[in-house]
Amino acid sequence: MIQITLPDNSQREFPGPVSVADVARSIGPGLAKMTVAGKVDGRLVDASDIIDHSARLQIITPKDDEGLEIIRHSTAHLVGHAVKQLYPTAKMVIGPVIDEGFYYDISYERPFTPEDMEAIEKRMRELIAQDYDVVKKVTPRAEVIDVFTSRGEDYKLRLVEDMPDEQAMGLYYHQEYVDMCRGPHVPNTRFLKVFKLTKLAGAYWRGDAKNEQLQRIYGTAWADKKQLEDYIRRIEEAEKRDHRRLGRELDLFHIDEAAPGLVFWHPKGWAIWQQVEQYMRRIYRETGYQEVKGPQILDKSLWEKTGHWQNYRENMFTTESEKREYALKPMNCPGHVLIFKSDLRSYRDLPLRYGEFGQCHRNEPSGGLHGIMRVRGFTQDDGHIFCTEDQILEECVAYTTQLQKVYADFGFTDILYKVATRPENRIGSDELWDKAEHAVMEALRRSGVDFVIAPGDGAFYGPKIEYTLRDAIGRQWQCGTMQVDFNMAERLGGEYVTETSGRAHPVMLHRAIVGSLERFIGMLIEHHAGAMPAWLAPVQVAVLNISENQADYASEVAKTLQNQGLRVSLDLHNEKITYKIRKHSLQKLPYIVVVGDKEKEAGAVAVRARGNVDLGAMSVEAFSQKVAHDIQHKL
Repeated sequence: MIQITLPDNSQREFPGPVSVADVARSIGPGLAKMTVAGKVDGRLVDASDIIDHSARLQIITPKDDEGLEIIRHSTAHLVGHAVKQLYPTAKMVIGPVIDEGFYYDISYERPFTPEDMEAIEKRMRELIAQDYDVVKKVTPRAEVIDVFTSRGEDYKLRLVEDMPDEQAMGLYYHQEYVDMCRGPHVPNTRFLKVFKLTKLAGAYWRGDAKNEQLQRIYGTAWADKKQLEDYIRRIEEAEKRDHRRLGRELDLFHIDEAAPGLVFWHPKGWAIWQQVEQYMRRIYRETGYQEVKGPQILDKSLWEKTGHWQNYRENMFTTESEKREYALKPMNCPGHVLIFKSDLRSYRDLPLRYGEFGQCHRNEPSGGLHGIMRVRGFTQDDGHIFCTEDQILEECVAYTTQLQKVYADFGFTDILYKVATRPENRIGSDELWDKAEHAVMEALRRSGVDFVIAPGDGAFYGPKIEYTLRDAIGRQWQCGTMQVDFNMAERLGGEYVTETSGRAHPVMLHRAIVGSLERFIGMLIEHHAGAMPAWLAPVQVAVLNISENQADYASEVAKTLQNQGLRVSLDLHNEKITYKIRKHSLQKLPYIVVVGDKEKEAGAVAVRARGNVDLGAMSVEAFSQKVAHDIQHKL
């Protein structure tokens, strides 16, 4: 007898081996119809897979996260089915699941067009309507090779070559189409009805720009129509908030082919940058950090000691002078160790906190560049804390408090916390790891927040906390980090004098709150849809005159507000006031003040807040106090 234990601890007995689908049918026809897959003793399997021993079983349906992921993966295979029917000479590459969707990389003799994508989506719907079963066959390696050789699927054969130890592989058949996958997949196409192909893009085989270029078809799939509609609305809203579009419309920055992956900041964009940087500089001062500045170019020998030269060189920009090799720094950490070791340090000096707005360069592939979100040259609010093992907990607690305040001031209040623990390949004793992992977890507990654990995702040199922000439309952005490093200070010879007059290597805590300022400003633009709060807005107030008669008074008002530290735009153009108001409203300014004869005589201004909210007339002093209040309270 085989005993199956369900999630509610109820049990069912079967006289012999039984499939997941059979167990579902024994519970009821409704569940059987909804069964996508199963989880046997914690392992995902196909609904057709046989359970040959007593086990715990969870039936997976479209309502489960795993079920939705399986639907997306199977929809990617359906793309392959449709493409091969419409374009028989196309060669299929890979079709993985991604966040909220999937893609399939394809090799074809010409670029796909939007019309092709429409045709593919139409054929997919026709195939779904056939309501066919997706059939899994575990197939010996030699037979898998024969299958893909006969079909001319060169890339599938390369993937088989990449798995020399696999003696049998899962082949999934969509009628005449066959694909290779570990699975699981849906048992029938009826689960795939709610999908949409979203865009076409280029890609490279194995993600390497040196390899042949492929075509990528992106899509999304959901359990029901409402989820798809909600997703489409989010995508439409995200497009409206795209920082690249808003960067042009609001005249903030641009990217030029003269410097791919580098940012040209315009005056208004640089005003936002300065507000972010100066704010973070105040945070440094208030929380005991000493600001430092290291060189951008460092000798090859330093990067050899840190391991970057051996493991990261292809992502580093290098140069040479007088027969010495140098690299533009991809990170600031080694420079901070050199500053630390430039003097004899005592345990009494610890913790020692350094902060730097350090400019870094990384040779990112051109296909991965994205506006100011992913660039080749960026500036980090980089900080490093040199401390003893016993100080790790206290520093992590203080850092989380600091980070929460910063994010709240920028308008982010929904933070997700994750602790990445020791990987298999690591340095340091288990005792040291125990202490470090306890410290980062206890720091979050003391901060009163929930967190998830990512086992084995820590760096080889220590565990880390990852702080992820959820923005105004629900997207997640991994942002801040706190990394515990037992390694780098020792590698570069950093040490301090202990209480017993001996020498010890400090623990190095790597921390960044906003991370790349470029990326963070891109996040801010999209989070606020370009309508920056008053304290961040590049122009806080526009002063407009109705006619030439008030030009002198408008100039006087603008000068008064500028002298109070506000960022002011003065518009004296000979244009209709309705046109001028609209023009500045489109720039998403916090305030527009209008002066006509009545305001001039009263020494007042007529105030409009963002969103065309009429606040009426008030004195210049009252208005400036209102703006000052907004700035003080980060509104």
